[in-house]
Amino acid sequence: MVSGPSRWRLWITSAGFAGLSDSVGVNASAGSEPVPGVDKSAGVPFDPLHPFTRKQGLAAGITPNRLRGPGFVRLHTGVFAAADVALTPLIRAEAALMTYADSAFASHATAARIAGLPLPVLPGEHVTVLAQKDRHRLAGVVCHCAPRAEVRTVNGVRVSLIEQNFVELATLLTLVDLVVVGDHLVRKNPGGLGRLQRYCAKAAGPGAVAARRALAYVRTGVDSPMETRLRMLIVLAGLPEPLVNQLVGEESELDFRKYDMCWPAIKLIVEYDGRQHVERQEQWESDIDRREKIDDDGWRILVFIAKDVYNTPGNTLNRIHRQLLARRLPGVPTQLSPQWQMHFPGRPAPQGAM
Repeated sequence: MVSGPSRWRLWITSAGFAGLSDSVGVNASAGSEPVPGVDKSAGVPFDPLHPFTRKQGLAAGITPNRLRGPGFVRLHTGVFAAADVALTPLIRAEAALMTYADSAFASHATAARIAGLPLPVLPGEHVTVLAQKDRHRLAGVVCHCAPRAEVRTVNGVRVSLIEQNFVELATLLTLVDLVVVGDHLVRKNPGGLGRLQRYCAKAAGPGAVAARRALAYVRTGVDSPMETRLRMLIVLAGLPEPLVNQLVGEESELDFRKYDMCWPAIKLIVEYDGRQHVERQEQWESDIDRREKIDDDGWRILVFIAKDVYNTPGNTLNRIHRQLLARRLPGVPTQLSPQWQMHFPGRPAPQGAM
């Protein structure tokens, strides 16, 4: 038997009722499940490719037994979707918003997932309403209230403005994880840093102070979250901050090479090596050639992988610290600041760290 959205075909009666060609008699009271919050079913066309309320499903001709069957999944109390609909971040956000006021919007981790921001695993969905009276409890959804908000629309779904989302995430993420998000936001958009700075400067309320602190560490041109983490390890240990993705080479030879982080004054380079990024043998050979050339120019290159950041951050810092001292970089402390230990306690590297 065919199930899911491919089986259902909308039809309209003379009275304007949206039904299904496969529909049978509906007993709206059978096995009823009260839906909290706002009833959005009136006048809304039924579309099985998007989340829908139980009331919408019943009105469209789906029996309670079919709703409980394998053709549909329950996303929240009284909110369903066809089983073969891909549960993308946008679909999950739409489902979370189904029972809230029309002015509500996806925020915090939900908005960040829609934007494709690099996040640690955060459970549940987040919505924000503009008035306390619009708040209600819904399993699997955290409801926030913000009387003033800036919202954008993504495929018909109201979502936090990116800059506002950065401040929202400051209430959920650690300092390092928030800097990872910030670096990602401005990676190829230097103008985005200015927008973030202007927004955070005037922000007030939850997350504002933490967002401004993280923003002070955000840099443009960072290529991956792990490069951000390695740089933050260095900086939080009290070591001078390296330049990010600096071009290194001889201008007379027009031969420049870009490295993740470096201190040009003492010819020291730090690179993060994510082996999964090397998809072609030619690229790997090019990296080897690049490193040999830099050695010939008197530079020293230190290469690190995920476990050096997650499992043994102390050893990683010691390697970098020794080279900075040996090459006499001004301003290098003789002792590392213990502040880094709060953010990098040493733990197994997450699978597929990038």
